Amino acid sequence: MKSLGKFIIFIGQLFVRRESFKTYAVRTVDESIKVGYNSVFIVVIVSAFMGAVTTVQTAYNLISPLIADPIIALVVRDMTLLELAPTITAIVYAGKVGSNIAGELGTMKITEQVDALEVMGINATSYLVLPKIIGSVLMFPILVILAGFVSIYGGYLTALVTGVISGTDYILGIQMTFIPFAVTFALIKAVVFGFLVAAISSYKGYFTTGGALEVGQSSTNAVTSSCIAILAADYLLAYLLAPLLTP
Repeated sequence: MKSLGKFIIFIGQLFVRRESFKTYAVRTVDESIKVGYNSVFIVVIVSAFMGAVTTVQTAYNLISPLIADPIIALVVRDMTLLELAPTITAIVYAGKVGSNIAGELGTMKITEQVDALEVMGINATSYLVLPKIIGSVLMFPILVILAGFVSIYGGYLTALVTGVISGTDYILGIQMTFIPFAVTFALIKAVVFGFLVAAISSYKGYFTTGGALEVGQSSTNAVTSSCIAILAADYLLAYLLAPLLTP
């Protein structure tokens, strides 16, 4: 409870003694490039193999003659949109971006750069952390959209190469009984996960004390806490929003 209260107070500090809009705009663009553009490569690689593996595993497990081949693509589509694209990408994102945020803020903290900002009359919490959170909330949904597309397309290419399902059946399957809210559901998850990773990692890094060893520990704790928060939020959102996915 003490840590939770400290985290809530930390978030509240983001909105007091703010700098000019231009300052936040410039810093948000910079942070968006760091957390979004620089994560595209790893997201594409993970998503492509995620779609390929899901297609192959589903095809070899749904071998009943009573199950039509397009059902394989339908399963791949729904697994990708509802779970794999937002959640697995978020865990990868926490490992790459979360550790980077915690390490950066932790280094600034132990080298007294944060204290220097406070002495200059700048709200260091808002100046350093708010652009990171805004950038993460804006860019992570784009990464999830990219992950979903690459995963489904990766499954299609795998189907063509391995022959486990024809390309025609795959395209037919991803169009079957499609519920548009599935995309909205994935984007809601993306916004929540993007906020959690940036906020928790910033919190862990900002309150680092000690030296270089503690910076590494803060980065590790940031990734661990972010992953736990992602999984807990994933369950809560599924419990609240899954009923809306019924045809």
